[in-house]
Amino acid sequence: MHVEPENPSWTTTKVVAVVVAILTAGYMLPWAIAAVRDVPHWSVFWVNLLLGWTIVGWIVALVMSLRAQRQVIVG
Repeated sequence: MHVEPENPSWTTTKVVAVVVAILTAGYMLPWAIAAVRDVPHWSVFWVNLLLGWTIVGWIVALVMSLRAQRQVIVG
């Protein structure tokens, strides 16, 4: 017995879904970098979300995420 979905999706739909997922991850990459590096990431998030659609805004968010971290001397 062979079971198939009632309405199989098209290969084009699957390819588009994967491409959109990859682009979304790339779009939010500066925020992810800032969060991992413990840089104040909420400012990076808002710049990236609101201005990331422009190439300049995305680059600004990336630079913000790669800036030097604040060091605290304990001892």
